[in-house]
Amino acid sequence: MFLFLSKLLPLLVYPLGLACVLLVVALLCLRRRPRWAAGAIALALALLLVSSNSWVATAVVRSLEWRYRDTVNLPEAEAIVVLGGAIKPQFPPRPWIDVAEEGDRVLHGARLYLEGKAPLLVLSGGRITWGQGQSRSEAADMAELAEAMGVPPSAIVLEPDALNTFENAAYTQVLLANLGIERILLVTSAMHMPRSLAIFRKQGFDAIPAPTDFRVAGDPADPTRTTWQGRTLGLVPQTDNLHKFTRALKEYIGLGIYWARGWL
Repeated sequence: MFLFLSKLLPLLVYPLGLACVLLVVALLCLRRRPRWAAGAIALALALLLVSSNSWVATAVVRSLEWRYRDTVNLPEAEAIVVLGGAIKPQFPPRPWIDVAEEGDRVLHGARLYLEGKAPLLVLSGGRITWGQGQSRSEAADMAELAEAMGVPPSAIVLEPDALNTFENAAYTQVLLANLGIERILLVTSAMHMPRSLAIFRKQGFDAIPAPTDFRVAGDPADPTRTTWQGRTLGLVPQTDNLHKFTRALKEYIGLGIYWARGWL
């Protein structure tokens, strides 16, 4: 039930969901309380305009992603741990597993292994299907992709049961404790790294951040990097900005919930 509620309830406070709630309130108040209705509509519009603005979305995303920006001078470790959330299963008509936007996680983890950063590649992730049919774990799909990149099966360890970030850390801790491994390179999306790193360190890992999948690169606020046309378009509402803002908001909500549960 916690898993279901953790996916459902935040939808009502994300910009799109909250705007829909406000519009429903406006419809209910339209006849008897027209001022309330007008206020709800104005608030919904303002919410969508702000959250789909490029400058706002970029600033909120950067506040998470740029906490760990050293992606080059990574030390060696005992294992590389890659978190799931990056692979779509091989359901028809897909010819093979599909790589989602976060698929950089698997690619980056495999690349770090091939560079000799650690002797083991640990892939952590189950799969939530919501009754859409049986599918193997995401960890198994990630392993297939890593092997295609040249990682030998003998170097891959699977954690196939985790359904959220806390379980990623808890289940991996049990798995690696049996191998006496504590020092790891933690690979996940840059926006997801602050929450993930705090959880893994809470579980006792000597975790070193190895972020990837940066949504914000360079400095968009630098006028020497952006033309006036680009800055003008940044003021126009765009669905991509709304998506980035929502993803960042999800992480901040997750940080609050995980802190309240004592997981950080």
